[in-house]
Amino acid sequence: MNTIFLFQFFGPEMLVIMFAILLLFGGKKIPELMRGIGKGIREFNAARSTVEQELKEGMRDAERKELENKDDQNK
Repeated sequence: MNTIFLFQFFGPEMLVIMFAILLLFGGKKIPELMRGIGKGIREFNAARSTVEQELKEGMRDAERKELENKDDQNK
C-alpha cells in the first residue's frame, strides 16, 4: 500500500474530522491543542536534525580515521 495516499483526506471526510475535533475539545481548547502539536513538531524536527548532524560527524570521523590508517600502512 502506498503511504502517500494513506493520509489524503478529501472534502467530506475532512469536514467530519474537523466536526469531531470541535465536539471533543470545544472551541476554546483547539488553539491550545494546535500550539501543543506545533511545539511537538518543532521539538521532533530539532531532535531529528541533531541526530542527523551527529551521524554525519561520526561518518566523517570514521572516514578520517580510515584514511589515517591507510597512510600509516603505506609508510
